[in-house]
This record gives sequence, structure tokens and C-alpha cells, in this order.
Amino acid sequence: MRIAVLGAGSWGTVFANVIADAADLSRRENPDGPGTEVVLWGRRPSVVDAINDKNENPDYFPGTALNPRLGATADVTQALAGADVVVLAVPSQTLRENLASWRPHIAEDAVVVSLMKGVELRTLMRVSQIIAEVLEFSEERIAVVSGPNLALEIAERQPATAVVACPHEETAIRLQGLFKSPYFRPYTSTDLVGVEIGGAMKNVIGLAVGVAEGMGLGDNTKASLITRGLAETTRLAVALGAGEHTLSGLAGMGDLVATCSSPLSRNRTFGEKLGAGKTLEQVVAETEQTAEGVKSSEAILELGWAHGVDMPITESVVKMMHHDMSPAEALVSFMARSTKPERYGV
Repeated sequence: MRIAVLGAGSWGTVFANVIADAADLSRRENPDGPGTEVVLWGRRPSVVDAINDKNENPDYFPGTALNPRLGATADVTQALAGADVVVLAVPSQTLRENLASWRPHIAEDAVVVSLMKGVELRTLMRVSQIIAEVLEFSEERIAVVSGPNLALEIAERQPATAVVACPHEETAIRLQGLFKSPYFRPYTSTDLVGVEIGGAMKNVIGLAVGVAEGMGLGDNTKASLITRGLAETTRLAVALGAGEHTLSGLAGMGDLVATCSSPLSRNRTFGEKLGAGKTLEQVVAETEQTAEGVKSSEAILELGWAHGVDMPITESVVKMMHHDMSPAEALVSFMARSTKPERYGV
């Protein structure tokens, strides 16, 4: 078994390390088994060399030891050669272009797994839909992994859980076995839509909660945004065909709580700086990692409108990020909305 992880950013690096640790566990439990080779592709030779020579990614996790069996390469064709499973960990808005160039090197019978949490601008496609369109893969060969997965904590091998989702349950179970390590426990789901929407939406709600934090607002406000954000997420997911209960699980509520409550969350931190008075341009300039919710929020809002879904928090985030609405104005706009039953639109 050979697994290629494409993208040596924070989550790509950590997930490749999880798989390498899982392979070690499998080797101990079944020493006569076939074994698993894990290779990580990164654009920057300096990062690749550090992973190979020092077993660490100094750009994201300086001083944190990676599995010594984890190899890295800056040659994507080398990474993909003979790969049975291809894990994608690049920004969602660049995926289509990358996949088109990688397609000739991806095996015809490979399974492709997305770690990305976003919706494509213009097409309004989820990541799994982009994969299916560009690679012309059937649904049993496309899966996603999502959940409350703050990269730094998992790099430190703190216990964490996630959901491996694929409409083809046998594929999800197979991947579950490949990804289970002593500290990383994956569950399975066949609700690909629900898991993807939960992952994409939590970034948008995380931005909103971060703005509230930056404005100095209290826990009542943040709890309200998280709870109403979950309702908004559920409305959209159900409208797209997802199961409502998926959003109360790890890929919905679990991921939402982690993103909205932790300073390790890129989207929450981005929103916090905006709420503290910095301009969008200032925050973008000083943010080293991608905050997926900033760009995806526009596509998610359009997706909601296309399906008749009321999305007030997402709309406020879009106005703050892309239409010069101030955080104070966004708060007034949200609170001035007409009153409704707590459960509506599902």
C-alpha cells in the first residue's frame, strides 16, 4: 500500500504523520502484513529537505518530531507513482488547476481523499464534486475527512477524532483502517454532503465568532453565533440532500466548536483581528496561512441563495469580508432581523 499526501502545509503534514503512525501501529499488530508507505509532496524544497533530514516541518511545527518513516518529495510525479490512495491538502480554490495537472499521474484505480473544507467560487461546487468532474472518478473512489482537527494538537499527538465519509461504505471502512493511529480515531459516514458542508460552513461561523471576540463581546454572543451557525449549516446541508443528524456529529458540531473556541483556528484568529479594528488588507498581509472561510463565504452564500436557504450569519460575514461593512454594522444588522421560531427552514 502506498499513500501520497499532496500539500505540505500544516494539515497536510500532520495528516501524513497520522497515516505514518497508523502504519506503524498496523505493522506492530500484523508484522506479516503488506505494510504502508507514506510520501508527502510539498512545493518548497527547503520544507521537503527538513522533513527528510530532520523529521520536522520547521515552517509550521518547529521542534515537533515527525514519524521517521514519513518521506517527502518536491516532485509530484514521484509522489503519485504507484499511489493507491491520494490525499489532497491544498487550498480549495486552487484544487481544480492542480488536479488538472496531476490527473495524468493518478492511478486509474486510486482512491482520492479530500482534507479540504471549502466551496469553489463561480461553480459553487463542493470539493468532492470538483474531484469527480476533473478526474472523472465514480463516487466509490472519492472520500473526505473532516472533524474537530486542530493541526498543532494532532502534531503533538493529542487524542482526536474525525469522520471519513464516502457514499460507498466499504471505501470509508477501508480508509478508516488506514488512518487509525494510537491517538487519532476515525469514524465512518456515507453522508458525504453533510460532512463536506459542515466542514465548509464552520470556517464562516468561525470568522463571525472571531469578530465577536475581537470586538470584546462576551460568551453569550459567541454561544449564540455558534448555535445559530449550526442551525444555518444544517439548513443548507439538508437542502443539498444531507442527513440532519450528521451536523450534530463530529463533522458538524464537533468541528464548529473546535474552530470557534480555539485560538489555534485560522478562521477564528482572522476574524478576531478584523473585529479588533484592523482592515481586511492588514489582516491578509499578516496572515501566513489560508483562512478558507474568507474566500469560500461568497460561494457558500450563493449556494444557499440558489437553494432558497436563509443564511444571515454567512451574509454578514460576506459583507464584512467583501463589501466594507464594519463589524458593528454587521452586529446591528443581525440583531435587527425579524423574529422567528428557533427551528425553521429544515
